[in-house]
Order: sequence, then C-alpha cells, then structure tokens
Amino acid sequence: MSQTAIDQCGEVERGAGIICGPNSPIVVLVRTCQRIAASDATVLLTGETGTGKEVFTRLIHAHSPRASRPLVPVNCGAIPEALLESELFGHVRGAFTGATQGRRGRVAAAHGGTLFLDEIGELPLSLQVKLLRVLQERTYEPVGSTEAIPADFRLVAATNRDLAEEVAAGRFRRDLYYRLLVCPVEIPPLRSRTGDVPRLFHHFWGAKGETRAIDPLVIQAIEAHDWPGNVRELENLVERLSVCSDGPVIRLSDLPPSIRGRAQAGALTVVPAATPAPAATTPVPFPSDALASAPAPAPAPAPTPAAPATTPPPWMAPPAAAAESDPLRFGDSIRPPLAPCVAEGRPLDLPRLLRDLEDSYIDAALARTGGNRKAAADLLGLQRTTLVEKLRRRNREASIG
Repeated sequence: MSQTAIDQCGEVERGAGIICGPNSPIVVLVRTCQRIAASDATVLLTGETGTGKEVFTRLIHAHSPRASRPLVPVNCGAIPEALLESELFGHVRGAFTGATQGRRGRVAAAHGGTLFLDEIGELPLSLQVKLLRVLQERTYEPVGSTEAIPADFRLVAATNRDLAEEVAAGRFRRDLYYRLLVCPVEIPPLRSRTGDVPRLFHHFWGAKGETRAIDPLVIQAIEAHDWPGNVRELENLVERLSVCSDGPVIRLSDLPPSIRGRAQAGALTVVPAATPAPAATTPVPFPSDALASAPAPAPAPAPTPAAPATTPPPWMAPPAAAAESDPLRFGDSIRPPLAPCVAEGRPLDLPRLLRDLEDSYIDAALARTGGNRKAAADLLGLQRTTLVEKLRRRNREASIG
C-alpha cells in the first residue's frame, strides 16, 4: 500500500469517524458528503438497513456551517402516526385532550441546525403534505395554532426503501420525492466493500476493550460472509464474540454457523497466493499472435482444461466443461459471453461493445432470476433503482432506433 493511500485512509478515519480501506468506495463517498455539507442543500441518504446512514448524517452535520447548532433525529417509523405531527411541529395548549400546556416540536429544536428524518419512507401521506409545505415556505404551524413560525434547518432524510417505487405505488408523494432528491447519496452495502470488513471488525473489537488474538480463519470467514445486516450485523457479531467466547484466542468455532459454514465447506481456499505470477501481468487472455513477443511463461494463464484449480476472476473464460454445463456461469459470478479479442488493423467501437456487454449481463441476470429486478440487481452488484434506470435507457434507445 502506498503512503498516499495510507494517508488518504487515515484522513477519512480521523476526519469522519468512518472506518474504511484506502481503495474503499467509502473514501469517495466521504469526500462527496464533505462537499455537500458546505451547502444548505437537502440530502437524501439511501441504502440497506445497517449501512450507516446515521453515521453519514453526523458527518454531514459536523462538516456544515451548522455544526455548532443541534442535530435533531426523528425516526418516522418509530412514532405513532397520531403523535407524529405534534412530535414534529409541536402543539399549543388545548390543541387536543390532555394538552395542558404547549410543547415545541423537533423542527423548533433543530432551529439553526440539522433535522434528520430517518425512515422517511414511513411518513404518512397526510404529513408528507405538511412537510412539503415546510420545505417550500420555510414556515410551519404547531398543532392547534394558526400562527406561522419561521423554520430554519437543514434537512437530511434517510430511507432503506426505493422511494421511486413508493411513488409509483402511490405511497409517497411525487412532489415531495423530487423536493428531497437534491443531493442523493447512496451508501453501498458491506458485501460490496469487503476490504473494509477486517478494519471494521478490529475497530469494534478494540472499542470493546478486547486484546485477545483472532485466528486468521476468523477474518477469512467474515470476509466471505455476505452481511445482509451490513455494518450493524458486524458490530453485533463483535459484541457476541466478546461476551460469549471465553478462550484466549477467538477461533472459527466461536463464529455462528451461518458465518463459519462457508469456511468449513472449503470456500476459503483463495487466501493463499495460489494464482501463478504471470496471471498478474496478463490478466486477459488475448490471441496468441498478440503475445508473440511476451516471455515464455506468459501463455500459461490461458483458459485451458489444465489450468490451476483455483477460481479465476469472473472476467476469465471458463474451461470448456463449465461452459457446456452453463454458458453464463462460472463459480459464483456471471461472466461475459466471450473473451476479449483485438485484431490488428480493425478498429473497434468500444463504447458499443461495452454497452452490449452490459446488456448481456443484465439479460443473463434477469433470465436467471425469472425477471425479478431486485434479485437481478443483487446478482449484478447494483441497486434496484440503478438497474431500472439502465432498462429504461435501453428501452428509450430501442424506441428511437
């Protein structure tokens, strides 16, 4: 790892309280959030449950001009609908039975600071209208009052729902959706940033005051896990190991069956550096005439039945037997239908080839999942909204062509 990469990673960790590796997508995401923070623009954080949306909210608030003022969180899914309006906007004395005195709401508490509406997809339609008015007029009326009170706050909203789908289903107002969609930030799931898993594990382990050693197989197993619960699931695992494991060393047997199962089944054979050195210098098998001047060992990584038993990267063509059994699969990855080939003197339309390759991946994923877009997006490592937009783009191009 270069010193520059180490410095970049350290900057992210020290400046944001977010743990990640130097090549993690989180590095770019943190810098994006820091740029957004300098403005008063509304931010919509999306991502699966447990990815750290509240952590990024605190990052945005801490780097904003409003950092000295309060950050007020509201979980829209945890407060009963009948109480949510009063909780947000407050109420005056006598507004309803039992209101013996007035009470200011969260909007007033966030005056000059940041209002964080978590799980905004759970907000009832009746309150969506009132929130939209607050964002447009920058005033609000407490329950039982007709007096308009100025609202001065920066809004950060978060959801694990696909709001575009909620709009299509009539459960979320389209005008409010576009009002929120000023600075959208999509937080990637932990399974797409596996290089961060060991760092996060050791961070949480140290935060528990633990000094016990960790068996390397444990780290391999947690890197191989899919983490459907994301960072929150990993943090809970660390707490479980700290509380329930009594040995001086944390071993594979201390992990839950769902995590250690893949390791015991032999899925972690990729840890030793078993890939031959020439593969690093010639990652894509080109035709033999293009390799005429290459050193003698260079043709070794070409995909032949005699290739090493380790799982090659997904861009490498599979052995003939694997291709015959399932031409679109190799190991656990969808692969391109053909290995790259460049012929001398024949120009390529590379953008078109890349678009065709992307379309072949999408078609293969949709075919394998029976047209289920969410499952297909998971196979492709995309958010469902990203896949839907790619399909819409393709349909538009097809109608124009």
